[in-house]
Amino acid sequence: MIEDIQAAIPLGFFLAFMIGPVFFVLIETSVTKGFRAAVAFDTGVIIADIIFIGVAYFSSFQLLENLSNQPGLYVFGGTILTVYGLITFLKKTKQTDLKAQLSSSFRANYIELFIKGFLLNFINVGVLIFWLGIIIVTGPSLENDIDRFYVFFGALITTYFITDLLKIVLAKQLKKQLTPIIILKIKKILGLVLIICGLVLITKGFLPKDQLNPQTIIEEIRE
Repeated sequence: MIEDIQAAIPLGFFLAFMIGPVFFVLIETSVTKGFRAAVAFDTGVIIADIIFIGVAYFSSFQLLENLSNQPGLYVFGGTILTVYGLITFLKKTKQTDLKAQLSSSFRANYIELFIKGFLLNFINVGVLIFWLGIIIVTGPSLENDIDRFYVFFGALITTYFITDLLKIVLAKQLKKQLTPIIILKIKKILGLVLIICGLVLITKGFLPKDQLNPQTIIEEIRE
């Protein structure tokens, strides 16, 4: 069990620094809305990951085959992500509103942020495929033991969450150095990142099946 925890910790730390839409939104939320708001958002992300891990574990190869036969899932998720990115990029935010958000008296809607984090992670089919890959790669080393599975992924998610908390704290330290104008530019960049990620997913949906098949991708990773 100790060996499983030791193997999970570096992976959890690495995952926390994977560059993607969630990474940027988490940092932006920490800077503009504060520590608690970012934690609420990140909790939604973690819950979505836990659901994905459960689905991936009990579905495994059958789910991989279904995903490869339904490229429309990529198009659907990518479209939502692209639309959200466009809204973020085009939305006009007044500097007075940003100043209000940066003030200590600002109160964020934690439930809304939790749902936002959950949905932003949940609509990304690539995240599900990633967890499928992790389970397929680590399964043999865990001897397909359910108890070892709980320990490994429990340690992984815990490390992931703790590292995210450190990121949130560090990002919050930048709050004093950020002006409303800089934050507006950050939001524009965030919107572009979301649009790019969405377009990548949409593109995957239109690729030929042999280039889309996630099982092939995961087998290449294992090699």
